[in-house]
Amino acid sequence: HKFPKIVLNGFNNKSAPPLSDVKVSCLFYFSDVLALPIFKQEESSLPPDNENKILPFQYVLCAATSPAVKLHDETLTYLNQGQSYEIRMLDNRKLGELPEINGKLVKSIFRVVFHDRRLQYTEHQQLEGWRWNRPGDRILDIDIPMSVGIIDPRANPNQLNTVEFLWDPAKRTSVFIQVHCISTEFTMRKHGGEKGVPFRVQIDTFKENENGEYTEHLHSASCQIKVFKPKGADRKQKTDREKMEKRTPHEKEKYQPSYETTILTECSPWPEITYVNNSPSPGFNSSHSSFSLGEGNGSPNHQPEPPPPVTDNLLPTTTPQEAQQWLHRNRFSTFTRLFTNFSGADLLKLTRDDVIQICGPADGIRLFNALKGRMVRPRLTIYVCQESLQLREQQQQQQQQQQKHEDGDSNGTFFVYHAIYLEELTAVELTEKIAQLFSISPCQISQIYKQGPTGIHVLISDEMIQNFQEEACFILDTMKAETNDSYHIILK
Repeated sequence: HKFPKIVLNGFNNKSAPPLSDVKVSCLFYFSDVLALPIFKQEESSLPPDNENKILPFQYVLCAATSPAVKLHDETLTYLNQGQSYEIRMLDNRKLGELPEINGKLVKSIFRVVFHDRRLQYTEHQQLEGWRWNRPGDRILDIDIPMSVGIIDPRANPNQLNTVEFLWDPAKRTSVFIQVHCISTEFTMRKHGGEKGVPFRVQIDTFKENENGEYTEHLHSASCQIKVFKPKGADRKQKTDREKMEKRTPHEKEKYQPSYETTILTECSPWPEITYVNNSPSPGFNSSHSSFSLGEGNGSPNHQPEPPPPVTDNLLPTTTPQEAQQWLHRNRFSTFTRLFTNFSGADLLKLTRDDVIQICGPADGIRLFNALKGRMVRPRLTIYVCQESLQLREQQQQQQQQQQKHEDGDSNGTFFVYHAIYLEELTAVELTEKIAQLFSISPCQISQIYKQGPTGIHVLISDEMIQNFQEEACFILDTMKAETNDSYHIILK
């Protein structure tokens, strides 16, 4: 009689069910127990059709979860900054599942990313700011001496929040990670204190393809964490526990108990960045055309054309796939997921406020300027024209009349000048720009002189270039060097 007594607590005493129904109710009651929060950690964030799915791997973070988390919310785990925490890599395959990885290694990539979607949009900006404030530090590291079973651990210096390694699922594998950033470093300061932002620890595991590259996705899982200054996580855990003890039994039923470990739940794989292999621009001319040096036999009105400027402006006709490549080439890879379905026309329709709201102030302004094709004004612009025999003869005829050949129009002859834009204001840069203008190697230019008073030749220096007037005009004269096949250039 004790058995139905427990079950009948939930029934109306006036209409007690038959004993057979009581037994069915008991079974139903027991199935409900399986769905209690103590088992919720393994099931959270899984789609309904995957409730009975057995995952090939399981990752367990050896750190207790917070007791101040409601029943249907994702678990939250507190970590101390810089402390080593074990993550156990468990082979959870059924017999005969994924036989192709038996006796082989798999690769796992660990990431610490933002949980907040708003911060995900500005992740690049946030991480660059952290890099600036903490030069030489990393966000995520592997404690290699404490780890077991990991092979070839790597940490890309350009990806501060990512580490990767190989491991054998058939062998015991535990990796100890250290998170060096704290949650309040990415929080706007507000009155009344700061509340740290949550992060996510995500693990993506891959197997080898036919070419021996670890690109075939097997499994991904993640969990939510907050990182505190040393011993801060212990204090926060204690505070949460004390708050829960003060709640009534009815209120406690709305919260999960604290688990000794954190089981990472299945999630979507982290999108891999496809790096675009930039091929030479069509405007790039690798062949060295002949540069009319020394003899002065090149007519000024048939000057060799400079290579067209290399532009990468986004066009309204650009497809979404081409727009993704354009974002990669212009260092906006962080936002490629956000603009996945945007064509060139869609991106160009965005206003300045739209872009700043989506990407944040720093990257937003940079992206808006790139979309509008705004160029940075050069520090110095000069104009040059190559001298010829025809020009020399005209200069001699006009010497008595004191006419200046720089006016560009004499006796009906039209002289072509080319613009040279300087940013560094150095002699080396001027040499390279002149060589590029006439499609020759900079090694063919030995020295550059400027014609001074009484016809003297003054060696061009960085300081002299820095004192050039804006939009100054020069005639390029050439003189064969004595020792080799190079030439001296004289600016008149």
